[in-house]
Amino acid sequence: MGPLVTQGIIDPAWNNLIALLVGMAFGFILESSGFSSSRKLAGVFYGYDFVVLKVFFTAAITAALGLLLMSSIGMIDLSKIFINPTFLGPGIVGGIIMGFGFIMGGYCPGTSFCGAAIGKIDAIIFTLGMFVGILIFSELFPLYSDFFTSGAMGNILVTDVLGIPAGLFVLLLTIVAVGAFYVTGIIEKRVNNPKS
Repeated sequence: MGPLVTQGIIDPAWNNLIALLVGMAFGFILESSGFSSSRKLAGVFYGYDFVVLKVFFTAAITAALGLLLMSSIGMIDLSKIFINPTFLGPGIVGGIIMGFGFIMGGYCPGTSFCGAAIGKIDAIIFTLGMFVGILIFSELFPLYSDFFTSGAMGNILVTDVLGIPAGLFVLLLTIVAVGAFYVTGIIEKRVNNPKS
C-alpha cells in the first residue's frame, strides 16, 4: 500500500483491507462522477463532454507531482516502483482494440464494472462481452504468442525516451493539460450550443 507500508507507518497486515477500501472508494467516486454512464464516457469521442479527459489528466498530474514530492523528501524510492514492460507493436494493437471497444460500447473495463455494480444493463452486457473476449484471446493465444512479446523495450519511461528530467516532463504535461482543458471547453460550448 504505497510508502505507508514500506515506511512502517502502517502494518503490512492491513495492506489488503486498505486496498479493498481504496478500491471501494474509487468505485464510489467513479459512479458519483457519472463514469458509470456510457453516454458521458463516449462524450469525449463525440465532443459534447470532456469530463473523462479532464479527470484523467488531473489524476495523472496529481500522481506525478505526488511521486516527485514524496521522492524528494525520501518517502518513496522511485527505482523500486514497478513499471510494466513496454512491447511496442502489441501495445499499439491493444490500444486500437481498446479504443474501438470503448467507442462501440461506451465503457472501458473499469467503468463497465462500475456500471454493472449498480445494475446498468449495457454495462453488464459489456462486462460479459469482455469476459468472452478474454476467453477467445486465451484460447487463440498460441497463434500470436510470438507477436505478443515482440518489440520489447523493457521498463522504460516517457522521460527515458525524451531524454528529459522528470520535473520538466511533469511541467510540460501540466501545460498540455491546461491547454487541453481550454480547447475542449471551447469545443463543448460549440457542440452543445451550436447557435451561440
